[in-house]
Amino acid sequence: MKSRTIIILWTIAIILGISVYALKKSADNSIKTTTERSQGEKLIENFPADQITTISLTSADSAVTLSMKEGKWVVEERDNFPAETRNVLELLRTITDLKVTHNIEAGPSFAARFGVDESSSDPLQRGITASFKDASGNILTTLSFGKNLDSAASTSPLGSAAIGRYVRNHADPSGFYAVSELFPALTTEPQSWLAADFFNIEKIQSIALTQPGSDKTEWELIRDDENAEFKFTEAFPGVKIDPNSSTALKSLFSYARFDDVVPAAEVEKLANPEKLQTATIKTFEGLTYVIKLQPKKSDNPQPGNESYLLTVKASGEIPQERKRGENESLDIAQAADKAFAERRETLTKMLEQIQKIETRTFEVGNFTVGSLLKSRSELMDKGPGPQAQPANNGMPSFTPPMGLPR
Repeated sequence: MKSRTIIILWTIAIILGISVYALKKSADNSIKTTTERSQGEKLIENFPADQITTISLTSADSAVTLSMKEGKWVVEERDNFPAETRNVLELLRTITDLKVTHNIEAGPSFAARFGVDESSSDPLQRGITASFKDASGNILTTLSFGKNLDSAASTSPLGSAAIGRYVRNHADPSGFYAVSELFPALTTEPQSWLAADFFNIEKIQSIALTQPGSDKTEWELIRDDENAEFKFTEAFPGVKIDPNSSTALKSLFSYARFDDVVPAAEVEKLANPEKLQTATIKTFEGLTYVIKLQPKKSDNPQPGNESYLLTVKASGEIPQERKRGENESLDIAQAADKAFAERRETLTKMLEQIQKIETRTFEVGNFTVGSLLKSRSELMDKGPGPQAQPANNGMPSFTPPMGLPR
């Protein structure tokens, strides 16, 4: 083979090699994005969860600030009422472990498309912005949580199923990201972050309720022991209670819950003092609860769905020693002493819990206080209904025409 032919063949081979390399490089560049984070990587490489003492959450129509004060998380918009610590820590943990499922190279002008546009007043385009600060007030991280990422291949009869959510890291201008977490509990409503601990009342002995806007007693009930039914006190002789009402009052405030904590500055605007009622509840264990209730002012309260403002105080002396019975064996005495000590500890914690909240005003629903706020006539036993048998031994009664003697 001539040397000239060899040179030509080598030249062609080199050109082909260069062409293949150029095509491969071009293909790689066409699928590679320039976002800082890629699929499978953490959204934030080193999220400083242990340094965060303030979390500010903002949406188009509301905001909430969660702060660490004296070692505990609180809700600032509710006069620093305790927050549900478990939920706060879960949010921080989730963000710490958050990984990218899809990265989208796009500029800030596309923020509304992903639901993370802070300048928008539309909730769907605005999303929720979370700002995380340290003890000095320095912003460590700011994230915006936008629209859900739906599965186009979903076969659900209810429509497409959410498989993730769009997130924007404000420190990363390279694009937007999709993550597999939906953050269903993420909200800017202050009441949703409040600790659920309230109060409960056990072993009720007596209940008394005043009339609306008055100190006069509307009704007073008592029972002889924990298994007995309630009955009206001697102040209401001859009046019997409806058995259904008696049963409901046995578990009064056993499962109490509140809907919201009313900031002190808002109480006067929402109060109805002319309808204020006071309930005094005493227990067989010597505790006394004083509960004040009044309907919350509302433009259009729905019957059965009213809200009330509630305050509670408790007092009483918890016995420190158990009275031993006669001829108690050692085993029985030890078991009884242990049970007494455990009950005393429970009662002490119950009083301590109420002392923490006795300066607070709570918003509660009809589910919690409806059975307590019944009037005396509503509690009374109405007796048997109309007799099924007609009068006159079953014979129909006769009304003579007008003008004839009866």
